[in-house]
Amino acid sequence: MTTRREFLKLAAMGGFSLFLPFKIDLSRLSTRALAAAIATLPPTAIPQFVTPLVIPPAMPRTAKIKQKAGKNIDYYEIAVRQFQQQILPAGMPATTVWSYGSVNHPGTFNYPAFTIEAKYNTKLRVKWVNDLKDPFTGNYLPHLLAGTVDQTLHWANPPGGPGGTDTRGTDPNAYTGPVPIVTHVHGAHTYEESDGYAEAWYLPDGSNIPAGYARGGTYYDKFAGKASGVTGAWPAGTSIFDYPNSQRATTLWYHDHSLGMTRLNVYAGPAGFYLLRGGPSDRVLDGATGLPGVLPGPAPALGDLPGMSYYEIPIAIQDRSFNADGSLFYPDNRAFFEGLDKSQLQIPFVPDATCDDEVSDISPIWNPEFFGNTIVVNGNTWPYLNVEAKRYRFRFLNGCNSRFLILQNDAGLPFHQIGAEGGFLPAPVALNQLLMAPAERADVIMDFSGLPEGTVVTLLNLGPDEPFGGGVPDDDFDVADPATTGQVMQFIVGSVLTPDLSTPVAQLVLPAHLPLPEPTAAIRRLSLNELDSKTVRIREEDGSIVEDCLSSEPFGPREAVLGTVIVDPDTEMFMPMPMEWMHKITENPDVGATEIWEIHNFTMDAHPIHIHQVQFEVVDRVDMDGVVRGPELWETGLKDTVIAYPDEVTRVKATFDLPGLYVWHCHIVEHEDNEMMRPFFVGPMS
Repeated sequence: MTTRREFLKLAAMGGFSLFLPFKIDLSRLSTRALAAAIATLPPTAIPQFVTPLVIPPAMPRTAKIKQKAGKNIDYYEIAVRQFQQQILPAGMPATTVWSYGSVNHPGTFNYPAFTIEAKYNTKLRVKWVNDLKDPFTGNYLPHLLAGTVDQTLHWANPPGGPGGTDTRGTDPNAYTGPVPIVTHVHGAHTYEESDGYAEAWYLPDGSNIPAGYARGGTYYDKFAGKASGVTGAWPAGTSIFDYPNSQRATTLWYHDHSLGMTRLNVYAGPAGFYLLRGGPSDRVLDGATGLPGVLPGPAPALGDLPGMSYYEIPIAIQDRSFNADGSLFYPDNRAFFEGLDKSQLQIPFVPDATCDDEVSDISPIWNPEFFGNTIVVNGNTWPYLNVEAKRYRFRFLNGCNSRFLILQNDAGLPFHQIGAEGGFLPAPVALNQLLMAPAERADVIMDFSGLPEGTVVTLLNLGPDEPFGGGVPDDDFDVADPATTGQVMQFIVGSVLTPDLSTPVAQLVLPAHLPLPEPTAAIRRLSLNELDSKTVRIREEDGSIVEDCLSSEPFGPREAVLGTVIVDPDTEMFMPMPMEWMHKITENPDVGATEIWEIHNFTMDAHPIHIHQVQFEVVDRVDMDGVVRGPELWETGLKDTVIAYPDEVTRVKATFDLPGLYVWHCHIVEHEDNEMMRPFFVGPMS
């Protein structure tokens, strides 16, 4: 059988078309992934379903900015800080985390962050403050995940100084300096200077920033200058972003997006929901009466009194691992991904020489994927929610770094999905299983009305404890550990306290979205690629991996990358052209252009592909036999993240109406942080 490594080499030479005539053996990688779930606190030592689900309140506004013409602006000042929170059950140690909160309301700092409630066509402005400083001394705080910041990646690199930021370094030691932050509202249709561009990061305004360090990324000053005419100057350690909220009502979320550090910063905690409401795309009807329909609610709002009952609830699902002292665990060496002790990975790392006197190209700390051994929901391990026997609206977010979720419940209740990343679907879709890639959202109604009081419904995860490549649980891959990562949370059904006034799902008529225009440009063929080492060759010896210059097997993966696809004129076969971030921009739509992007997946993993600025339509997928299938029913609305399966071409259609610099990337954030992200530019490039 042709190995994956051989395929990549042959494909790069044009010897294979996109569609693989074989299945790839995942057994070795499965072993790695399962080994990577080990931390010093066993997940089986954590009691389950003993902590009530925390429902994130609404983030307080700082002010309303009055405008001479047009609507007033909702203004927020939101900082990211370090604090302790009880994530594990009561009686176990607290956990130090990072997250967002209102600068003027210290009690609002929570993991996950409070929800930003936005209104259609009402501009919302946020001063995002990097406040990762000691509150007493003003000195910067080093990264919460000590020993994990790999300086050999293409990363923010503040020590490089103003002329050396956003580069690939050669220092194999973990970075211990001030932490870069830049916030991205995922799915927001906003200007380039407010998008949270990965090279527009900034350090906290600390009192001890080392001399010579860059205070901001390559594009920070440029975007600050561009925005200043509208937002005013950006004070040190901050950015001021505007969000027009001119898109469809939907479920967005916000998180850090710093270059080469997103996996670490988001794992430390800073993320929250951003819910956009109102406008014509938020009006549902009751098909039985023709009157306005009613969705389950209310959701948390500003001014709510304590003890309110909520029937619309955002739910962020993440995986984490913990140390015995309650601290977050994340690997600090590459051997961890291989399922080895550090001493068992006997290869040279950047910048050491190989046995051929070349320079190693393997980063010493970065792990290609990470799977935590514990499920955390809204900031607590395995919580429960008391529900009434009525309908509830849940806005689910897969906030995991690498893990795909396949949700199911043990009561057989269907998930009635009514929306995705771009707002409502054309019609509700009843699902027994809910597949969610990292960063995907699902707006779902669950109906508990037929269940007797005292019924316990467990939300399960049938996704794998390893990279996901598609397929059926238990048939094509082993499901998550049923004792730990296969459990998510519980719903405990109680009596009905108030009548259910929501419209039955069968009667809901959801607001349609206008189809995007026909393409105005040629199809763009893009590739997803995984690359092995160019300089380090290995063999396995007595359970270790050792360097061997006589071996033909390269160590890998070195990195995951995006790229383009060309057609070999001689063989008429597709050839991937892998590209790193620093290569010339190849995606350059005209302003207002509608394009089809054809995403060819040459790797063994499914990848959640996120395109900034736009909400797109999933057109179709083409498998290895050339069979075309349309989007899944839950993909028939607008989306900002799509699963690109191995051995397939995934086609999406988007309209690019805002000029400027943006990115597209894989939202397995370990991939994103090591080259699986590329800039694109809308409009003429100077």
